[in-house]
Amino acid sequence: MRNETQHESKTKLLEAAFKVFRTKGYTASTVDDICHEAGVTKGSFFHHFKSKDELGVAAASHWETMTERMFASAACRNLDDPLDRLYGYLDFREEMLQGELPDFTCPLGTLIQETYTTHPDLREACSEVIFSHIAELTCDIEAAKNLYAPGAKWSAESVGYFIQVALQGAFIFAKAKQGPDVVRETIEHLRRHLGFLFNKPPITQSTIESH
Repeated sequence: MRNETQHESKTKLLEAAFKVFRTKGYTASTVDDICHEAGVTKGSFFHHFKSKDELGVAAASHWETMTERMFASAACRNLDDPLDRLYGYLDFREEMLQGELPDFTCPLGTLIQETYTTHPDLREACSEVIFSHIAELTCDIEAAKNLYAPGAKWSAESVGYFIQVALQGAFIFAKAKQGPDVVRETIEHLRRHLGFLFNKPPITQSTIESH
């Protein structure tokens, strides 16, 4: 029972960390802030982590575990056509634009922007998760390229980075504009871009009606 309680308190701290980091920023956040959000004592915090930096690195790994499960459960993962999976990925990203800004913007991108020179261990932990996500996306892009654009000069990896650059940039502007509309518009442009690269636009209701 004690081990279960300790595991629960650690999970609470990991989940509270990202909520606090998203709303206050990493530098301005304190261990007290995180403990208060998690509903645990500082003694519990230091039982699991030596410092806020150690918690931050662990939280990045925890975020990777959660998002891997989330994206793996998306319906588009069951589609046979890799390009359909890519379009489905964009649809899924659009479906995620719910709640407040901290609920759908990427905390890892935010942390990297704030800590890339001051906390190299945290930067590396967050970067590793983002690069891993791009690598998985690149697999579908490469498969789609082999089917629809085998002679194209661009690399699948470069398109994977382009998609994430567009999304991360859109999240910044969403914060500036205080709303998700710019992200939705960016996702629509990404759909158009994929349609151009592969000469196969997504099948939408408007496409069906036009035929």
